[in-house]
Amino acid sequence: LIEKAQDPGDDPNDEPCPRDGTCPMAVFSDLDVNEWYHDGVHWALGEGIMVGTGETTFSPDETTTRAMAVTMLWRLEGEPEPAVAETAFLDVAAGEWYEKAVGWAAETGITAGTGESTFSPDEELSREQLAAFLFRYEGYKGADVSESCDLAVFADADGVSDYAKSAVGWAVAVGVVEGTADANLEPQKSASRAEVAVMLMRFRTLSAG
Repeated sequence: LIEKAQDPGDDPNDEPCPRDGTCPMAVFSDLDVNEWYHDGVHWALGEGIMVGTGETTFSPDETTTRAMAVTMLWRLEGEPEPAVAETAFLDVAAGEWYEKAVGWAAETGITAGTGESTFSPDEELSREQLAAFLFRYEGYKGADVSESCDLAVFADADGVSDYAKSAVGWAVAVGVVEGTADANLEPQKSASRAEVAVMLMRFRTLSAG
């Protein structure tokens, strides 16, 4: 699920970004407006889907956690209040910044957790886990998620977990994720914040279309 560089001419916003001080990325010292992730990070920041890890840092290469991922989808949905105040996951403490997002994701079936009573919020998000979250979110929204592809064309297709095969097949088929140059999916590899921003932008474009 390696993400290819975006075409600099393809901007997700209504007007092309001049890539100067007006770009929402400009306040972060560790972001480069000319890097491959520009469109995705610009969109994620502009829409409030992602925020910095500090006042002047975004940490594009930092690993995305499971808590971060469901919070991004929760924000994409408009930050709805979960029906139940506290989640059933024992490792999601009351008052944590991601508590409502996890509760909403569990109620909607976007996540079933990593165990009967665990969500593992600080666990690194694998690429196949992100595909599964997006696949389930799209299904929750009532969209058709029947499109798929033959994962056997990828050299490491056997590395995709059984629970994630339908999700990864769908994500590749609709263009949300892409294989590497050497025909691998790397489903167990952790996803960086920059990669997730790009994938979410592609997903949102797909949903909007």
